[in-house]
Amino acid sequence: MSPYLLTRTLPADATDAALRADVLSGLSRRPKTLPPKWFYDARGSDLFEEITRLDEYYPTRAEREILVARAGEIATLSGARTLIELGSGSSDKTRHLLDALPDLHTYVPVDVSESALAGAAEALLAERPGLSVHALVADFTRALELPESPGPRLVVFLGGTLGNLLPPERAEFLRSVRARLSPGDGLLLGTDLVKDEATLVAAYDDAAGVTAEFNKNVLAVVNRELGADFEPDDFAHVARWDADNEWIEMRLRARRALTVKVRELDLVVQFEQGEDLRTEISAKFREEKVRGELASAGLRLDQWWTDTAGRFALSLSTAD
Repeated sequence: MSPYLLTRTLPADATDAALRADVLSGLSRRPKTLPPKWFYDARGSDLFEEITRLDEYYPTRAEREILVARAGEIATLSGARTLIELGSGSSDKTRHLLDALPDLHTYVPVDVSESALAGAAEALLAERPGLSVHALVADFTRALELPESPGPRLVVFLGGTLGNLLPPERAEFLRSVRARLSPGDGLLLGTDLVKDEATLVAAYDDAAGVTAEFNKNVLAVVNRELGADFEPDDFAHVARWDADNEWIEMRLRARRALTVKVRELDLVVQFEQGEDLRTEISAKFREEKVRGELASAGLRLDQWWTDTAGRFALSLSTAD
């Protein structure tokens, strides 16, 4: 089995510093916010895996359907010799692309979790001993320094994660991806699509309450890492559809007036009864919107695929 390379581009204390900054900024403003990336400690990751298996949560199944059906076509059109996956996690869905790319030389998974990268790299190399894997411990929302690798290169951003970024953040992110593409390189992008409100809300507020537990896990993270005294039962899970912005918002709503102390930040936070803490947005897209945002970043949408029910889309774009 070939060894893999792992490059750390984040300082050892980067995660702690980012959490501190996000909690201090987010809990000091109105409306209060916390970024969704803090859901994903070990418990949060397990809960999300459970969510992907729920009947109500269609995006993972829909995206996988497209990958299974279109992997060969994506491989032919991209001709990729290097596959770069942003927010790779377990690299599970990417295996469909890896299997379809006959001339693939290098796989570059990018994630903030070193343990997730190591586990995925070891599993992939056990299955594909001839593959070169160069893992990057990095925050893909920041400027990335990618390793030298043969082209064409295909950057992959799956799971609809683009929708967790606010519009200015999406624009900046897409521009940063474009800046790292050479002629002949491409971007494969997963986007969840606008659909009826009932289907959307159910996907983020399942009957079994798994998503509610996942949402409240961010409070457990802040309690553990920063010495806060949040009581999760003091908050109700809320998922609502914002038709004007065409996104789902997940919130935690204070059931009563309360005071929370965050010891490590020397921070005292007041919540009024009924006050919301926004923990996630998940934007939903239409083809013309994706095409426009890509074009603004200097990318040309060349191919658009959806699952049979038209719930989710994968798009392939190239440098304009």
